Amino acid sequence: MDVRLAAFQRLLDIMDELRAKCPWDSVQTFDTLRCLTIEETYELSEAIVDKDYKDMCKELGDLMLHLVFYAKIASEEKLFDITDVLNQLCDKLIRRHPHIYGEAQAQDAQQVHENWEKIKLQKEGNRSVLGGVPKSAPSLVKAYRIQEKANGVGFDWHNKDEVWEKVEEEMAEFRTEVEKQSDKMEDEFGDVLFALINYARFLHINPDDALEKTNRKFIRRFQYIEDKAKEQGVKLTDMSLEQMEEYWQQSKQSE
Repeated sequence: MDVRLAAFQRLLDIMDELRAKCPWDSVQTFDTLRCLTIEETYELSEAIVDKDYKDMCKELGDLMLHLVFYAKIASEEKLFDITDVLNQLCDKLIRRHPHIYGEAQAQDAQQVHENWEKIKLQKEGNRSVLGGVPKSAPSLVKAYRIQEKANGVGFDWHNKDEVWEKVEEEMAEFRTEVEKQSDKMEDEFGDVLFALINYARFLHINPDDALEKTNRKFIRRFQYIEDKAKEQGVKLTDMSLEQMEEYWQQSKQSE
């Protein structure tokens, strides 16, 4: 047997045994696992950002366990089983890659993306191009995916300069509402973020990745200030803003 198939079969067998004999595994449901799955997904995401490939391997295993777990519970409730999951996935991959498994042509990734959106609408019964964007996705990720999907059917700006003009337009509108302290400030701020995310997309920057790197950079520099405060034996709250800024600049230079 192929070692890959043998490893997968081993996992399925272990899942069966745990479900039958383990007090914890035997009482889990779709609902009890859901939050744990989200947590595992974030842990995988963190390993990817850190480029910690050893940890990535471990986190992929944890996530794989959850996928098999859901399929096991579903099979017990006679909803579907792991075979249905895998066959449905294989059918979808073949259907969405007609340039590989059919006669369609696709010379680049953009053309593949456009074909996907057409297939989803014409052959898979999606009522909206945006129907595949999860409602529960984080807002930053959701905005990026909305823009990608609109792009897939040709609803997009022609170039990044046009998008930047839109960013400047939204910034001006936001500033106007801030000056008036109107109840439209929040809406206009949202428009600014949406426009900036769009601009990032045109620059091939994933805004969620970019923001996460900035978050980590801020944490690293702020903790440098905390370390310096400890070295001096003073509380962070007793340091002046000027002192903290000096250490902030030192942290930047050390990077």
